[in-house]
Amino acid sequence: MANVVVVGAQWGDEGKGKLVDWLSERADVVCRFQGGHNAGHTLVIDGEVFKLNALPSGVVRGGKLSVIGNGVVLDPWHLVSEIAAIRKQGVEISPETLMIAENTPLILPYHGELDRAREAQASVAKIGTTGRGIGPAYEDKVGRRVIRVADLADPATLELRVDRALVHHNALRAGLGLDAIDKHALIAALNEIAPEILQYAQPVWKVLNEQRRAGKRILFEGAQGALLDIDFGTYPFVTSSNVIAGQAATGTGIGPGAIDFVLGIVKAYTTRVGEGPFPTELFDEDGQRLGERGHEFGTVTGRQRRCGWFDAVLVRQTCLTSGVNGIALTKLDVLDGFETLKICTGYELDGEVLDYLPTAADQQARATPIYESMPGWSDSTEGARSWAELPAEAIKYVRRVEELIGCPVALLSTSPEREDTILVTDPFAD
Repeated sequence: MANVVVVGAQWGDEGKGKLVDWLSERADVVCRFQGGHNAGHTLVIDGEVFKLNALPSGVVRGGKLSVIGNGVVLDPWHLVSEIAAIRKQGVEISPETLMIAENTPLILPYHGELDRAREAQASVAKIGTTGRGIGPAYEDKVGRRVIRVADLADPATLELRVDRALVHHNALRAGLGLDAIDKHALIAALNEIAPEILQYAQPVWKVLNEQRRAGKRILFEGAQGALLDIDFGTYPFVTSSNVIAGQAATGTGIGPGAIDFVLGIVKAYTTRVGEGPFPTELFDEDGQRLGERGHEFGTVTGRQRRCGWFDAVLVRQTCLTSGVNGIALTKLDVLDGFETLKICTGYELDGEVLDYLPTAADQQARATPIYESMPGWSDSTEGARSWAELPAEAIKYVRRVEELIGCPVALLSTSPEREDTILVTDPFAD
């Protein structure tokens, strides 16, 4: 049976939550493989809004196994709070429906404090983090001093892990003017939350491989977007994990050969939250109109997103680095009513035309977009569920996007509602 990876192919906020939820009807297992609760997925189901951060989007659909993989960094207190909130909305969550990898790194309170202290330093250029400790937790993982889910089960191991972490963090905190961490209070807090987390702990790598051998369909859900990838994003204005599709294997313990289809989620225009380069950003009425019509405010931060025309160069780039087989084009309805639409087809840099975004930050800042104009449409595409319901100019726009990015449209989303989706190619088809 086919297994599908879903990745954002821009700077995040492309509508992954809705598409993962929609696809989960065809899946048996839904698995998060990177990121933390800095991700924000909004699902609208029969008019009810579900906002998820740490939980996989599949939890709102009954009968599915939801998995948090080892590539995720997990704030245990936030997870418990999020589970309680989702339960109040009538969603059942239990160890039978939710599983956490035993080797998942934990985000602890001092990670968030360090994140916010660094961002507050006036002398340092801001990255635009959410301040939730995701970056410092990944640093500790690579530095071999992070506390993992399995450590919560053994008090002796937990104390050793805490001691190792505090040697590093208390030195950092002294330099930032922060108080030293109270070791005993931290261990007490971890011991208190441990039973809430350990009930979901499993060897996820083993379970997923067993599920695959049993012919189950697995849906791998990424967070953020490929342009925020720590290696291939607009560094340093990126997240602290690998976002591209290859991370689905590393972040869960299933081999890359298990991935059958990579679906890239792409917004019909471009948005970005926080700092960093954005070649097609608009500062005029068109940009404001995109933001207002698209309700472009971050699910996690509430910050207004920067808006701009569709950048085919960047999406073509991310389709290549993630090995995207097909895209899901979202928010086409936001473009309804524009007399003229523009698509970025290349960049001009120092008199040279480029078909990719250069790596060097100074070159990224100087690159200016080369646009191709297309006629817009006056009829509404909102809620369309077939090609026949789309205006001719809207179809031409979609086809031109396909040509420019070198990748076909597999799904087309025309509203936040789950069923307002046009299926062109089923990613789960064998």
